[in-house]
Amino acid sequence: MSIKMRREREKDEMRKLILEAANEIIKEEGMSKLSVRKIAKKIDYSAPIVYHYFKNKEDIINTIMRKGYKNILKELVSSQDTCKDPKENLEKGIRKYINISLETSEEYKSILLNSSKEVLEHTAVLFKGASLQRTAVGMLCKCVKDIFESENRDTDDTIIELRAQVIWVSMFGLIIRLIVEKDIDENQKQILVDSLIDYVIRGI
Repeated sequence: MSIKMRREREKDEMRKLILEAANEIIKEEGMSKLSVRKIAKKIDYSAPIVYHYFKNKEDIINTIMRKGYKNILKELVSSQDTCKDPKENLEKGIRKYINISLETSEEYKSILLNSSKEVLEHTAVLFKGASLQRTAVGMLCKCVKDIFESENRDTDDTIIELRAQVIWVSMFGLIIRLIVEKDIDENQKQILVDSLIDYVIRGI
């Protein structure tokens, strides 16, 4: 192995160590308590070493957020089912997205409520053309388009994308409230999810 390759590997390993320490602090104490000093202490290095690999605390947070959201989407894509009924596909997709989001609730909340420019480059979904750049919106668009086609309706891309964005916002609102109001019993939670799905499908 060349010196350059060894240095690159050591750099990647140190960055990974820093991110893992930051993640542990976030899970144990919350995002607001994260600091470069705490990360350095956790990995037994000085703060300047951390600054050598990341510009600042925000750089560390943004890296964690981007990776976290990519992992959520990756799991969603890998668990996709397909059946002949497009409305059933949409229902399954909504349920899976909600379940995956609730299983990673703190990570989801931290990522999707983050308004930094760097994170929004990966999570913003309400702009025109989002279906081409955002996996979740693109998947919803496909479901909506399939439903339109099955009912011989006009498949105008702008209308389809707007419907998908509104569906995403509806899911997001319910997910965030379920995370915040975490003591809701399982039966009520399922009723709310069922009601959202019924509302979405009727609205399409």
